[in-house]
Amino acid sequence: MTPGVRDVAQIRLDNALLLFEEFVQATVKHPDAATLRGLERRFAERLQIQPSYWSQIKGRSRQIGERLARQFEVLCHKPHGWMDQPHGAGGAGAAAPAEEPPHNVPQDDDERFIVGLVLTYYRRHPQRARTRLLDLLGEVLAPAPPAAPSPAKPAAPPAEESMDLWTRTQAGVAPLKKKR
Repeated sequence: MTPGVRDVAQIRLDNALLLFEEFVQATVKHPDAATLRGLERRFAERLQIQPSYWSQIKGRSRQIGERLARQFEVLCHKPHGWMDQPHGAGGAGAAAPAEEPPHNVPQDDDERFIVGLVLTYYRRHPQRARTRLLDLLGEVLAPAPPAAPSPAKPAAPPAEESMDLWTRTQAGVAPLKKKR
C-alpha cells in the first residue's frame, strides 16, 4: 500500500469520527439514558450502513472507500471531497481552541472502550446492570466514614451533602420498562 493511500484512509477515518462527534453533539443536547442508548446504531442508519459495518470502520478493520466517502458527505450535508481533507485540530474546519470538548462524550479510545463495555452489559442484562452500576456509583459517591481531619488538611464536605447528592442522582435515573 502506498503512503498516499494510507494517508487518505486515515483522513477519512478521522473525518468519519468527526462526523460521529457532530452527530452526538447535535443529538445529545439534554443527555439522559434514553438519548444515549443506540447513538451508534442511529448514526449508522443515518449513513445508510449496518451498525456492524460502522463498528468495523471505527475498529479499523474496514476502510472507507471512495463510494462510501461520497455517501457520507451527501448524507451528512458536506461538500464533495470533504472526507478526503483533514478537518482535525489543525484543519480549517476545526473548532475554536477555547472551546472545551463535551464532558458527556468519550474523549479517547479507552473511554469509548469502557462505555462500549457498559452498554453491552446493560443491553444484555438491563435490570441487573442498572442495579450493579448504581451500587458501584454509590460506593464512589456515598460518604466514607468520617475520619478525624488532620491540621494540614481541610475537613471534607459534610456527609449529609454527599448523601444528598447520591440520593438526587439515584432519583434522576428512570426505572426500566419491563420487556414484553
